[in-house]
Amino acid sequence: MNPRPSILLVDDDQEITELLSAYLARFQFDVHCACDATSMWAQLEAHTVDLVVLDVMLPGTDGLSLARHIRSQSRLPVIMLTARVSTLDRVLGLESGADDYMSKPFEPRELVARIQSVLRRAQGAVDLPTTLASSDVVCFDGWELHREERTVVSPSGLVAALSNAEFRLLNTFLQKPRRLLSRDQLMEHARGRAMDAFERSIDLLVSRLRHKLADQSSESSLIKTVRGAGYMFNAQSVQARVGWRT
Repeated sequence: MNPRPSILLVDDDQEITELLSAYLARFQFDVHCACDATSMWAQLEAHTVDLVVLDVMLPGTDGLSLARHIRSQSRLPVIMLTARVSTLDRVLGLESGADDYMSKPFEPRELVARIQSVLRRAQGAVDLPTTLASSDVVCFDGWELHREERTVVSPSGLVAALSNAEFRLLNTFLQKPRRLLSRDQLMEHARGRAMDAFERSIDLLVSRLRHKLADQSSESSLIKTVRGAGYMFNAQSVQARVGWRT
């Protein structure tokens, strides 16, 4: 887990978001707020978010629909909040893809505990950034990234060389699998000192990397476009092997 996890609160009650923002900040969370679907997607594009606290009753698109949309695009953890207390409402919330569900009113300290629990489950046992930084080969969904050679090997054995920018972009994706990353965030990580004007289009760079990660044995793309928000690296398994050679 990051030293200061980033939380997105989505609730149209400004008083609630202000109170929760101040309370969560006491527990070392970076908090961003949104009041509807439009502002939620804008915040997700502007920031790397670790978890969304999402109210069911929102103007326009409701929270259940937004939770289903989030889950169809990524594995970003979601905790639903609602004033409804029936068992059916709880089931609908969980079936929409939410990781947890809380009824209003609730104790803020309980929300903190739920957030910490969901983040621990999402993080898993492996600290990927630390492991990847010292690895020679990274394996993901049948693919292999050979860091020293700067090549990728497909599940069918085809080898493709990566440019410096493509290599940095793939490393960024591997550090944050199944996380929504905005174009600005990807550009910041992938730019590098030597990146020329031609490579400054992040969409073009993603397209080039996606082409090199295409394999005839699989119909799905590892790099998923999240319309209006950015990109997500959809690898289900990322494992680093230190000192391993083929």
